[in-house]
Amino acid sequence: MSLTLANAWVLTMDKGLTQFRNGWIRIEGETIAALGEGPAPEGGEVLDMGGDVIMPGMVNPHCHLPMSLFRGLGEDVDDRLFRYILPLERKFVSPAMVRAGTALSALESIMGGVTTIADMYYFETEVAEVMDRAGLRAVLGQTLADFAAPDHASFDEGFALCDALADRLAGHPRLIASIAPHAPYSTGPRVLERAARWHDDHPGTRVQIHLAETEAERDWALREHGMSTTALAAMSGILRPGTIAAHCLLVDDADIALLAETGAGVAHNARSNGKAGRGMARVEDMRRAGIPVGIATDGPMSGNTLDLFAQFGPVSIFAKILGHSRRPLPAAEVIRMATLEGARALALDDRIGSLEPGKKADIIRISLDAPRLHPVYDVYSMLVFAAQPADVHDVMVAGHWLMRNRRVQTLETDRVLSDALQVAGQFRAEMNAIDQGQT
Repeated sequence: MSLTLANAWVLTMDKGLTQFRNGWIRIEGETIAALGEGPAPEGGEVLDMGGDVIMPGMVNPHCHLPMSLFRGLGEDVDDRLFRYILPLERKFVSPAMVRAGTALSALESIMGGVTTIADMYYFETEVAEVMDRAGLRAVLGQTLADFAAPDHASFDEGFALCDALADRLAGHPRLIASIAPHAPYSTGPRVLERAARWHDDHPGTRVQIHLAETEAERDWALREHGMSTTALAAMSGILRPGTIAAHCLLVDDADIALLAETGAGVAHNARSNGKAGRGMARVEDMRRAGIPVGIATDGPMSGNTLDLFAQFGPVSIFAKILGHSRRPLPAAEVIRMATLEGARALALDDRIGSLEPGKKADIIRISLDAPRLHPVYDVYSMLVFAAQPADVHDVMVAGHWLMRNRRVQTLETDRVLSDALQVAGQFRAEMNAIDQGQT
């Protein structure tokens, strides 16, 4: 069966940023067959897009999907991590909780035009089950850490979970397994070396890691190993093509050169980093060095939202502050980072990230009905500074509709919200007990 999306403002997001102001896209099965300007070719089903923007589905290269259930929890409490978050994780993170939180995040992502997500958390086979049902594309990382992880008591157990995830997802058309050592300081060089060997033994998988995120991490690496955390990770062999390094806030010129040399990608979490007061990443310098940098949300506990549109302003503004000019990170480059470059950071740009013949039909439709979107002098500026998730009307992954006219097709909205609120009730009760000194 063929489907043609006609009468559309097509933003291909290819290397040349080709646009078709009166364009069409022909889809055959899961794949984009052809696209162009003018009247749509005859044959198959034709849908009139009414002049709306059609662009690639967006890519979120770093988040913790189940943590939507922690959104806004203890927001103004200085020690909320140790007072609430860690105790709640130890007591309540279970397969059922992970499924509930992942479903809530998947629903939010679809409704915001995000079609590909890199996640790292616990019980990742449960995350995979929900993402498969939702119809999304994802890189799914089983976290390894030396603190009290909810799903493993030792690194051996953690590696066994990675094995199970890789076996479960082998050959899956949309889901890719990943090993996810939490960070250099929470695993250590030997575990990073072992994770690199695991990746060697599991072709087609990915690696995810938090890197150069905090001053405490930087100080630990200098004190214990006499080098930066980026240099330590590189020495351990964990930085390579297919590695997604999240944050990379505290990197110097030598670190940037190392990242570029190893072929790793970077997930930039501007809003989350800014909200935590951790600073602004050297995005322009990393991109100039040839490092693919995607725009990420981080987890909903720290960033509060899985809305990529909400990240665009901070991404652009922080670069302009660092550059003392309006010129750094033009709007078109921000959208490139949210699509093709984000796909490149995940080593998926051969199949997604731009609308080109032969690539997967991961496509979103952005309605131009809202008055706040007009006039449109620069479509990319409109997307970066004015568009919102509510403007996303249709979402497709691999030629299958996940949302039509703001109605999600693959998840039961009422059930998703009900399950999430039930867990939130348990969290509230436990927080009250903590505050009253009963735990």
